Amino acid sequence: MVNKLLHKPFSIASSVAGGVAAGIVFKQVWRRLSGEDEAPQATSRDYGWGEVLAAAALQGAIFAAVKAAIDRGGAAGIRRLTGDRPDD
Repeated sequence: MVNKLLHKPFSIASSVAGGVAAGIVFKQVWRRLSGEDEAPQATSRDYGWGEVLAAAALQGAIFAAVKAAIDRGGAAGIRRLTGDRPDD
């Protein structure tokens, strides 16, 4: 019971922080790969399908990797605090 009470607020806070971190990482990676400050918007007429889809795929991969790392680290932290897994 205590385990679930600890895990939920920590999970929500870490998800928000992870989204912010993933956005920062994506922006830096995109800037280095493309030389542009901003990734193309899906509705922009200035970019072709390939550029828009490549940016979206890269952004999705970065967000998924950051989420997995944060979820894994959060579970390990809860395990250290409580002695069992958050999903037990």
